[in-house]
Amino acid sequence: MAGKKQKTKIWKRILGLPAILLTLSVLMAPAAPAGAVPAETKQATQTEPVLVKVLEPAEQTAGQTTEPETQAKEWEPVPKAAVPVEDTYFSDAVFLGDSRTEGFSLYSGLKEGAYLFSVGATVESVFTKPTEKTAQGTIPMLDALAEMDCSKVYVMLGVNELGWPRAEKFKEQYGKIIDRIREDHPNAQVAIQSLLPVSARQEAKKSYVNNERIAVYNQLLKELAQEKDCPYLNVAEAVSDETGCLQADWTFDGIHLNVAGCQAWLDYLKTHPAWPETT
Repeated sequence: MAGKKQKTKIWKRILGLPAILLTLSVLMAPAAPAGAVPAETKQATQTEPVLVKVLEPAEQTAGQTTEPETQAKEWEPVPKAAVPVEDTYFSDAVFLGDSRTEGFSLYSGLKEGAYLFSVGATVESVFTKPTEKTAQGTIPMLDALAEMDCSKVYVMLGVNELGWPRAEKFKEQYGKIIDRIREDHPNAQVAIQSLLPVSARQEAKKSYVNNERIAVYNQLLKELAQEKDCPYLNVAEAVSDETGCLQADWTFDGIHLNVAGCQAWLDYLKTHPAWPETT
């Protein structure tokens, strides 16, 4: 019996040895660093499918800034007509302006329409400076215009404002003139005439009355014409030479037009009617 017991103990020791060795190997293995992900978990994460949301067309464009298909075009001057209008086209018109408009009334030969002008007139003085004689006394040009019957108003102002430090102020004040005319004459139409250039001789004087400054003001007038929905008459092109200066033989002082210059001005207005004739 003693022999059998001894053999049984020996086999138990032999069978228990692998378990002891396995336990020791686990205890002696280096600990995994904190936060480490088991290999099995890593593999599962790497092979996990990535879900991509397919956007509908409306969702794809939402929040995106798109360029406008077309940009606003620059306001084009009144085009040349196939047939010029007769002088009677201006019978219901008023020409409002400064000394250049005075010259037009004297030298163009146009006997139709009416004129309101003043030497040195500006886009401010037409509101406040008494220049027009009436039965009630002398009143500003816009007050006089309010009392007149007219269907068309041609405005040319700006040469006396070329020295203003802020060109935008000129545009702003000019816009008030358009508003005032429309307030007094709701059924009348208003046309903006470009400023006329000066001669090369005037350019040589290097004063603030120069063609570079005039070009700046004419650009503002084109912008204003678009904002106010007014015809823009580029009269400057009718009296300019190949360099863009006022024709030397169409002026007596480099700024104001003589008979030939004013007749060219009138020809332009007749071949570029601001509004279609009604039958």
